[in-house]
Amino acid sequence: MSRIGKLPIKVPSSVEVEINQQIIHISGPHGKLFRKISDLMSVEVNDGNIYVKKNKDTRIANQLYGLTRTLINNMVIGVSEKFELTLQLQGVGYRGQVKGKELILNLGYSHQVLILIPVGIDIKVEKNVIIIITGFDKELVGQLAATIRSKRPPEPYKGKGILYKGEIIKRKVGKSGK
Repeated sequence: MSRIGKLPIKVPSSVEVEINQQIIHISGPHGKLFRKISDLMSVEVNDGNIYVKKNKDTRIANQLYGLTRTLINNMVIGVSEKFELTLQLQGVGYRGQVKGKELILNLGYSHQVLILIPVGIDIKVEKNVIIIITGFDKELVGQLAATIRSKRPPEPYKGKGILYKGEIIKRKVGKSGK
């Protein structure tokens, strides 16, 4: 049985929770999110806490138990506090800027890389090389960060590329000349 699934989710006073059949709606000061819950799970709200329970005791229900609780917890945290991810551009001439609803990246290619910013996501660029992504949907923030990083992943020989904040690239030794 999942130890994470058993834990109650504390709901802040600024967050409202509404459950319609198998769809949970969570709204707060930063936005509104909803998610369809599996038929194997049931969700209850009691005295400021959300509880997730299994309807059946099957293998799939056990797998979804902790996942469902974590997804709902991320929704509650997102609408009350927001999520933030920081990326760093490392390399000569690598720069980023935000223009309207687009992120423009110079990554050493012969062209600029344009990335559309989805609704509900805010992007700030500091010092031309630090990209800060904030939003209330953790899944969307993480996916956008992964998409940006995929445009120029870090390489181990020179250490150039787009890195997550605090990420360390293991460097390799290049060819030895004879």
